[in-house]
Amino acid sequence: MSKILWQTRKVPLSFGFMKQTSKLFELVEADIKSRRYGQQPESLYEPIRYIMAIGGKRLRPMLVLLAYSLYKKDFKSVVRYATAVEAFHNFTLMHDDIMDKAPLRRGKPTVHKVWDVNTAILSGDVMLIKVYDQFLDLPSSKLKEALKLLGKCAAEVCEGQQWDMEFEGRLTVSEQEYISMIRQKTAVLLGFSLELGGLLAGAPARDRKYLREFGIQIGIGFQLRDDLLDVFADAKKFGKLAGGDIIANKKTFLLIKAIEHASGKDKSELDRWLTTRRFNKREKVAAVTALYEKLGIRKMTEKKIDQYFQRGFGSLAKVRSKQRIVLGDFASALIDRQV
Repeated sequence: MSKILWQTRKVPLSFGFMKQTSKLFELVEADIKSRRYGQQPESLYEPIRYIMAIGGKRLRPMLVLLAYSLYKKDFKSVVRYATAVEAFHNFTLMHDDIMDKAPLRRGKPTVHKVWDVNTAILSGDVMLIKVYDQFLDLPSSKLKEALKLLGKCAAEVCEGQQWDMEFEGRLTVSEQEYISMIRQKTAVLLGFSLELGGLLAGAPARDRKYLREFGIQIGIGFQLRDDLLDVFADAKKFGKLAGGDIIANKKTFLLIKAIEHASGKDKSELDRWLTTRRFNKREKVAAVTALYEKLGIRKMTEKKIDQYFQRGFGSLAKVRSKQRIVLGDFASALIDRQV
């Protein structure tokens, strides 16, 4: 992938760019650390502070602020709205982890493991309420549109999650269905983050449209790469169990393409692993990973990832702001990372 990805960044990242993004990240972290979200009962609000404090790239609030920076520079005035998006993202993760029965999140025990499922559900619910609270002091000229965009995004995320769960009970899922699902579950939130930043800065509707499309396309690319990393990345660096998707028979892009391309003995072996109820986890991960390599699934996935990243940068190029290179540099730096 690296050859195509480097084409998006013509020169090395400047010290000024790194200083700016570092400053924005510090603003985001400081705002998150300052928030208590609520006081009593402690057991309701401590899980929110826990999940917000265990790290993450803070990608979504950074996108809000970087999109805002294309038009204005008073970042501090909009940080609270950027961190509201991060809180919404973590609310979805808290509930996703329950549904997926995930033991780890960012290398730490998940909320429902530290507390319990009922607490995690309630904490997630109140977390979503606090997200809307953070938007309430927006000027009336922007409040209605911001909440409309947030509501649309939230509904799509839930729709995507429901499709993801329904796919678990289906024998086959098409590539088109899978891409549509991850667009809703994951990518639209990146699109919303960028569109919100543009809205807060008073950007033209045309620019906001292309910012949103940029976020959606690279969001699909990021999710496809997460699928890839779940199988091929170092588990300690990735912060998740290696091969977790394989163990769970999760309908990822890799599995969908393997089912599509496997034949003969390869198909029989894949079918056996998909239908066997009792198995050694390491053995299954090793066997299915070997099949992916044999069938060329890694290369297929990398090619698809690059296609979506390139589409995203095509949309970014249509944004009428000379500062759009900052967003391009930020996205390129994320794309180049290995985990």
